[in-house]
Amino acid sequence: MSDSSKTAVITGASSGIGAVYAQRLAARGHDLILVARRLDRLEKLAHELSSAHGVRVETLAADLGTDSGVSGIEKVLASDKRIGMLVNNAGVARLAPLAGATAEDAMSQVSLNIAALTRLTRAVLPGFLARNQGTIVNVASVLAIQSLPISAVYSGTKAYVLAFTRALQAELASTGVKAQVLLPGVTATDLWSEGISGVPLSVLNQDSVMSTPDLVDAALRALDEGEAVTWPSVEDAQLWTDFEQARARLFAATQTGRPASRYRAG
Repeated sequence: MSDSSKTAVITGASSGIGAVYAQRLAARGHDLILVARRLDRLEKLAHELSSAHGVRVETLAADLGTDSGVSGIEKVLASDKRIGMLVNNAGVARLAPLAGATAEDAMSQVSLNIAALTRLTRAVLPGFLARNQGTIVNVASVLAIQSLPISAVYSGTKAYVLAFTRALQAELASTGVKAQVLLPGVTATDLWSEGISGVPLSVLNQDSVMSTPDLVDAALRALDEGEAVTWPSVEDAQLWTDFEQARARLFAATQTGRPASRYRAG
């Protein structure tokens, strides 16, 4: 990565995937700005990383599910010219049938998974473009392309992250700014608990669960190699190529300006 001497901002950095990103990027020589709600965890991690790797680590407590929380981080991203990387990792899953979900559970996913990610990306982008360098990593999910009876809102938010990042990649194609979208499967994090997702890790097929170090190491290797869309657990990369080609053919087939023959009267 060309931004190894720059500062990386990581959201949702107090545990799980975000904390491992912090560890790995500190080991690569990045200074860090760690963002999460739990300041005590952030400060403990910051002390460990600065002691182990000699990097500068700042902590910012913010609830990115709120307007005020996002606004504070937007200001940092827009004004700090040291920032060369943004990892949009903060997210939440509330898995339940929509009819039985509360409005709060539904909208908390939209606020964090969509609104915060969009606002923070938009805030950092002008500076990256002005300097013609920078890296944005957006964490989506394999449920971006697969909807379950309990994932209407969550799958919808992660489908947004995938589509948003793909469009952003096209927008940035002629610049020195890069964007990667990461699509993890089930990962061993705090998210998979009765109190957060509603689906505890213990009830899932353990053969399908990836460790957070394995996930982040795969994601960073893919980023080093310039991969735009990363499926860490998918062995056959041709599957994504086939999916993209089928999507392109389907879109091309929509550009006729007339109803398909099956919808036209005799």
